[in-house]
Amino acid sequence: MSIGYRELASVLRSRIEDGTYPRDATGTLPKHQELADEFTVNVKTIRQAVRLLEAEGLVTVVRRRGTVIRRQPAMKRLGAERYAKSKWKFGLVAFAADREASGRAWAPGDQSNRVRLVEADPEVAAALGLPVGAPVYERARLVREEGVPTHALTSFYRPDHVEGTPLVNPAPGPAGHGGGFAVLTIQGFEPDAITESLHARMPTPDEARELQLPVGEPVVVLRRMTTTLDGQVVEFARGVHAATRFEWSYNFKIPE
Repeated sequence: MSIGYRELASVLRSRIEDGTYPRDATGTLPKHQELADEFTVNVKTIRQAVRLLEAEGLVTVVRRRGTVIRRQPAMKRLGAERYAKSKWKFGLVAFAADREASGRAWAPGDQSNRVRLVEADPEVAAALGLPVGAPVYERARLVREEGVPTHALTSFYRPDHVEGTPLVNPAPGPAGHGGGFAVLTIQGFEPDAITESLHARMPTPDEARELQLPVGEPVVVLRRMTTTLDGQVVEFARGVHAATRFEWSYNFKIPE
């Protein structure tokens, strides 16, 4: 009796979990035809099984590489610790803090960068205290790990805060030594407090394409507002994170 795709997915899942197919930087499943020959099924059955594993976040089909096994555990996405002044004042940007906390390598080129002057939409305008349609700088980044996108983050700034600074330089990578928070500090707008909100939803077609998401994987949407000691908003950011590629970690004292 021929094995079905669900049973086949269970076998492949077990092999991933027991290390038969290693979860390292180069780990992949055997080629579809090799699996079809081993289990005496057609390639269509292999594809169906792989799609199940994709939906679980265990593998990703990457063009010209094959079926890549995702590294586990997911990368830690730190809470307050990722924004510690002791990090960015000495050159460690937030996404790199996450990588180091997870024991992962990183390079400035892991982050792309697109900067442009746009009109503030209602949400951005309300956050920055500007009229709708007022000019703001939009700084959009796509962050990758080993070539695979992990999240997209877009920050918005008032032009009078960042004009002529590294924050409006479109070069790939962080905005200079220490990233955007270091730049704002030099400008006299040192970040002092951050409010973040999170919610999960299914991705839009554009988000799924940009983050190379398998069918069925949700995203975690982040909104971040950064203020100075006197309460002035100096950055509003929106992020979209692949849900299975992060473990969100928070460490805090319990309020009285």
